[in-house]
Amino acid sequence: MNPIHKLSRRHLLATSAATAATFNLFPAHVLGKDENGLAPSDKLNIAFIGAGGRARSNINGCSHHNIYALCDVDSVRAADSFDKYPSAKRFDDWRTMLDREAKNLDAVVISTPDHSHAVATMAAMQLGLPVYCEKPLTRTISEARMVAEYARTNGIVTQMGNQGHAAEGARLTNEWIQSGLLGKIREVHCWTNRPIWPQGMVRPEAESVPSTMNWDVWLGPAPKSPYSSKVAPFKWRGFWDYGAGALGDMAAHSIDHPIWALGRGAPLRVEIEFDRKNPVSAKDTFPVSTGVTYQFAARGKQPPVTLKWFDGKNRPPRPEGLDEGRKMPTSGVIYFGSKRNMMHGSHGGPPRIFPEAEMQEVNEGGLRSPKTIPRSPGHYKEWIQAIKANDVNGSKSNFDYAGPLTETMLLGCVAARVGPGTRLTWDSKRMKTNNTLANRYIHHEYRKGWAL
Repeated sequence: MNPIHKLSRRHLLATSAATAATFNLFPAHVLGKDENGLAPSDKLNIAFIGAGGRARSNINGCSHHNIYALCDVDSVRAADSFDKYPSAKRFDDWRTMLDREAKNLDAVVISTPDHSHAVATMAAMQLGLPVYCEKPLTRTISEARMVAEYARTNGIVTQMGNQGHAAEGARLTNEWIQSGLLGKIREVHCWTNRPIWPQGMVRPEAESVPSTMNWDVWLGPAPKSPYSSKVAPFKWRGFWDYGAGALGDMAAHSIDHPIWALGRGAPLRVEIEFDRKNPVSAKDTFPVSTGVTYQFAARGKQPPVTLKWFDGKNRPPRPEGLDEGRKMPTSGVIYFGSKRNMMHGSHGGPPRIFPEAEMQEVNEGGLRSPKTIPRSPGHYKEWIQAIKANDVNGSKSNFDYAGPLTETMLLGCVAARVGPGTRLTWDSKRMKTNNTLANRYIHHEYRKGWAL
C-alpha cells in the first residue's frame, strides 16, 4: 500500500484534533464525542495480530479507538476478544489481514510469540503503518537491528510493549541517578522470578493439531515442527525456536531502567553461568536458571558499570543496609552508588533509597532532584498521540530505543545458547562476537517463504 495514504489519514486526524479545540464550549455529546472526548473522526482504525492471552491487555489499552480487525491463529484462545468486539473483522492469518485491510488501517499491534515479531512488524511497516510490538522486539539481534533501522529510515511511528517505560517510577529513577543523588554507580543487580514455564527440557512428543488452530501460521518463520500443547499456546518461551527465555520476557521491564538512566550504550562483554541437569535439552530449550553479567564502558566522568542478571532459582544477595523486615520484590533492580543505594520493582516500580533513614534524609533535606523528564500520558496514549502527530519521537520506547535494548537482552540469550561459562566480547557496530558459534545465533534462519 502507498504510505502516502497513511500520511494523509494521519494529517486528517491531526487536523480534526486541532480543530476540535475551536468547539470546546459545546458539550461533548453535541459534537458526537464519546465518554473519552473522542469524535468518530478522531479514532484510529487499529488491527491486532494476536487477540488472546497477552493481546487482551493491548487491545484494552487501545479500546478508545476502533478495534477494526482481530487476527489470531487460535480461535479458542481469542474467543473472549472476538466476543467483546463482534464488529471487528476476523482472521487467522495476519498476512491475509494486511493484504485485504491495509488501506483501511491506521496502525497495527503485534502480540504474537517472539519468533513472529520481526516478520509481522516488518510487513506492517513496509505498508507505511505505525506499529506497536510486544517485548522483546524480536527473537534475534539481527532482526532487532533491521526493524529499528527500517523504522528510522522510513519515519515509522513505533512502540515496544515495555509498559513500565512510561511509568512515573521510571522517570524518577532517571532523574535521581542523573542528578548525582546516588553518586557514581558501578554495579547494578536485576532479577526476576521467571521462568514460570518449563525450561531445560527436550521437545515434547507430537500431538494432533486442534481444528481451531492454524499451526502453520503459528510456526511462521520457525522451523517446521509438530504441534504440542506443551509448546503452544503458552509454554513456548523456553524453546530456542520461539522465545527468548526469562531475559526476553522480563528484562525489558527491569534492565530497561538502568540502560535508560545510565546511558552506557551497548555492552562491551557478556558472560553466563548456569547448570543444565539434562544435557540433551541443550538442543531445544533454555536452561532452568541463569546468571548473566554485562560489562558496560565508562561514560565521561562516570565509571564502567557491571550489570548482573539473575533468573530462575538465582537471586542477588540481600544488599547490605536494606532495612530488616523489608522484602525484596519478586522482580526488581538494585543500584549501588558511591553515595547511596536504591531499589525498585520491575515495570518502572517507584524507586526507594535504602536504608530508609537515608530516604527520609533525602526527603526532609530537599535533596530530591527536580522533574526534568516530561511525564507520559500513558504507554498506549503516547503511541497513539505520536501517530496522530506523525511524530516518531513522540513514543518514548520507539524502536530507536527498544532496538538497542533488545539487542542487549538477546546477547545474554546468545551466550546461553553457546553454553555455560561462555564469555563474549561484543562489537555492536559489526554485530559480531569473538565466538564463531555465537555469531551464528545472532541471525535468524527463516523457514522458506517467511523471510523478512
